[in-house]
Amino acid sequence: MKKIDEQLEIILKGAVEVVSVSELEEKLHKSVKTGIPLKIKAGFDPTAPDLHLGHTVLIQKMREFQILGHEVLFLIGDFTGMIGDPSGKSKIRKSLTASEVKENAKTYEKQIFKILDKDKVKIVFNND
Repeated sequence: MKKIDEQLEIILKGAVEVVSVSELEEKLHKSVKTGIPLKIKAGFDPTAPDLHLGHTVLIQKMREFQILGHEVLFLIGDFTGMIGDPSGKSKIRKSLTASEVKENAKTYEKQIFKILDKDKVKIVFNND
């Protein structure tokens, strides 16, 4: 695992804001000291079958954490997809069936493996 300052440089590169750099640094110190990687997770709403260009910014940052030796969890918001937009204001986020969510999740897996290392990512669902 790289030194903390090297990890911070990579993680902070391109970031507009990090809520608490000192907290991140503290977690990195603990990770290096114990040898236990950080668990990095980000959630994606499976409303559509395709991820869009904006998602790649976050997925690329997740890849950087992978390269640094941390555990990446790609969270698919299956409950979110089935609920849709409860206010009824957005037709873009319509409620999906469980099978529609599952199909969209399958396409997400194919797409993320173009960026993330398949052997170093864990795909999880928010219903878990």
